[in-house]
Amino acid sequence: MSEPAPIAITGARILTLRQGSSDRSPRRGSALRDLGVIERGWVLCRNGRIDAVGDGDLPDRPPHCRVVHADGRVLMPAFVDAHTHACFVGDRSDEFEARLAGVSYLDILAAGGGIMATVRAVRAADETELADALVARLERLARLGTGTVEVKSGYGLDPESELTMLRAITLAAQRTPQIVRPTFLGAHALDADADDPRTAVHRIIDEALPAAAAAFPGIACDAYCEEGAWTLADCRRLFEAAQALGCPIRVHTDQFHSLGMTRLAVEMGARSVDHLEASTPEDLRAIAASDTIAVLLPISGFTLDDRYADGRELVDLGAAIVVASNDNPGSAPSGSMPFAIALACRKGGLRPAEAITAATWNAACLLDLQDEVGSIEPGKRADIQVLDARDERSLALETAGPGPVGVMLEGRWYDTGWSDPAMSSD
Repeated sequence: MSEPAPIAITGARILTLRQGSSDRSPRRGSALRDLGVIERGWVLCRNGRIDAVGDGDLPDRPPHCRVVHADGRVLMPAFVDAHTHACFVGDRSDEFEARLAGVSYLDILAAGGGIMATVRAVRAADETELADALVARLERLARLGTGTVEVKSGYGLDPESELTMLRAITLAAQRTPQIVRPTFLGAHALDADADDPRTAVHRIIDEALPAAAAAFPGIACDAYCEEGAWTLADCRRLFEAAQALGCPIRVHTDQFHSLGMTRLAVEMGARSVDHLEASTPEDLRAIAASDTIAVLLPISGFTLDDRYADGRELVDLGAAIVVASNDNPGSAPSGSMPFAIALACRKGGLRPAEAITAATWNAACLLDLQDEVGSIEPGKRADIQVLDARDERSLALETAGPGPVGVMLEGRWYDTGWSDPAMSSD
C-alpha cells in the first residue's frame, strides 16, 4: 500500500496534551487540567505520523498536501480506551430484562448467568468468529473517536478457550488501523460449568497463565476479585505467578465490596486498580500514595446500580486516574468514550479537562503507549479526531451525540459515514 499524501488540518482549536519529551508519567492533580491548548493552529501529518504542529496559519504547504480546514473545531488525540471486554459473541438481553425486574447482578452471576452466559457462547465459537465480532465492534469504536483499545480475554475460563480468545484478539488487531492491546483475564469469574470449581481455578493459574505468557510475552494479567468471583487469596497466588513470568498485573476491585484487594494490589505494584465503586477512604489514600493508576468505569454504574467511583476525591488526593468504557455485553454495553467522559464528570465529580486527560494521555501511560499515542506531538502516530464542536467541554456536556466529524487513524481518515470529513478542504 502506498504512503498517503500529506494532510494538513488548519484553523483548529488543538488540544495537544503535550507532556514534554522526558516525562512519560501519568498526570495528577492540577496537571490533569492542562490540555496544552493552541487556540488556533495547524497539524501536518505525513506517512502516518504527526510531522509538525504549529500556531496560527500553516507556513508552508508541502507538495501534494491536502489541506482540511477545521473552521475552529476542536482537534484532539483519538481516545485510548484502556479497559474493555469487547471480544465476545452472544446476547444478554434476557439478563437486561431481569435486572429491570429487580434481580441483582450478583444474583444473576450466582445463578450461572451473567458472565457465564457469554462464556458458553464464546466456547462454542472459533477464532474466526470471535475475531469477526471484535472487528465489527472495533469499527464502531473508531467511529466514536477511539484509536487505541485494550481488549481482555475472560469469557473462556479454561486454558483452551482463554488462548482461543487471545489469538482472536490478535487476529482482529491485524484487520484494523487501531492499536489493540490484549490482556489475559482468565480469572474473570468462577466457572459454574466446571465439575470442580477449585480445579478450574488451579488450571487458570497453573496452565492458562503460563501458556498466555509464553504466547504473548509481557501480556498484562487481570482478575476480578469480588464475592462470588475470585477470592483475595486466589488473586494473590495468580498475581505472584504472573509477576514471576514477567506479566504486569491489573485487577477489577471494589466493584460491589471492599475485600482488601485494592491495598494488596498497591502493595504488589499493580499497574491499575479498576472499578473502585465500593472503595473505602483508606483504599483511595493508598492508591493516591502509589504509582498504581485508578481506572474509573462509570458506564457500569449507569447500567447496574448508579454507584460510581469517587473521581473527585481521587484527583484531590493526587491519584493518577484513567476513564475507560468497560465495553462488555452485560454490565457496560457501550464502547462510547464520550459517554464515559460525560458520566465521569456528572457522577464522578471530574472536570471536563480532567476526564479528557484521563481518556487520552493517562490511558496511554497505563498501556505503556505514551510514546505512540495520547497526545498531539511530532513523531507520534497520527491518531486524531475533530469534534463537531468548538469547545471541548461539549464532550462532558452532551450525551448520546453523533461522535466526531473526522477521525484519523495512522494518518488516514477513517470512514465515519462521510466520504470526507465534514469540514471544508482544498
